[in-house]
Formats: sequence, C-alpha cells, structure tokens
Amino acid sequence: MNVTVNLFAAARHAAQRDSVTMDATTLNELRLLLVKQFPALVRVIPQCSMLVDGLSFGIDGDIELVDGARVDVMPPFSGG
Repeated sequence: MNVTVNLFAAARHAAQRDSVTMDATTLNELRLLLVKQFPALVRVIPQCSMLVDGLSFGIDGDIELVDGARVDVMPPFSGG
C-alpha cells in the first residue's frame, strides 16, 4: 500500500524532509519502516501520535492502512 507520510516538527527535523511515500500495510509496520529508512527517527517515533486520514491513533495505536492513506506524524509539542 502506498502511503503518504507527512512529518512535523522534530520528526521533520530528524528525517530532514517534509513528507515521504512508503509501502506499508499497518501503522506499526510504517513506524518500523520510517526508523529503518531514517535512523534519526528512532528517538522521535516512539513519542509521536499518528493521524491516519485525520483520525488519531496515539503513540502506540495500530490500524490497517489502505492504498493512498495520508499519515501525519505528530511529535509532542507545546504552545504559548
């Protein structure tokens, strides 16, 4: 399944890109593939919430991904 992954904040910084297309069938598989392709994400991914087509799956949630899904990788952040 081709999935578009949008990286934000610390995840974007670690991967040094805004987005990437990955071939993954589940959210957990996607996490593993991201760390494999971008080793600097190893410290960031475990802290990130994942939004799949706008639905939040938290830090360790899993779901089957469909072709063309959009996944947003959201590290924790704070505002002022």
